[in-house]
Amino acid sequence: MHRAKIEARVERAHELHGRNFNCAQAIACTCADLVGVDESTAFRMAEGLGGGMGGYTETCGAISGGCAIIGFKTSEGPHNPTTKHATYTQVRQLVERFREKNGSTLCCEIKGLTEGPVLRTCPGCIEDCVRMTLEILQDSPTG
Repeated sequence: MHRAKIEARVERAHELHGRNFNCAQAIACTCADLVGVDESTAFRMAEGLGGGMGGYTETCGAISGGCAIIGFKTSEGPHNPTTKHATYTQVRQLVERFREKNGSTLCCEIKGLTEGPVLRTCPGCIEDCVRMTLEILQDSPTG
């Protein structure tokens, strides 16, 4: 994907987050058109994933939104439930890249809600996940 298009998607994700979309929704809605999902479905699907899984500050919502988009791209649906391996491989790439860049995948650790320092802001996590998700989608055999 061309650099200008990537930057436009990053800006779109920031705009959505600024409109009170949670981190997962910002990612899912920004990338929905790339996987054949309408924005309303992506928004509703990702609603419970924000705040680190329903506000529990577990897995970062931005990562969860990216995982949902990757699943939409690689899964063939209930008629062929054998695509999990391909999906899991790509999801692991996202999780590993994010952890390597930011030091954690847990919202509470990233936000510094534990004993440690703030590792990354929510806008920073959103930016990272948009870029990483786009890269994985572009490199995927089905993409």
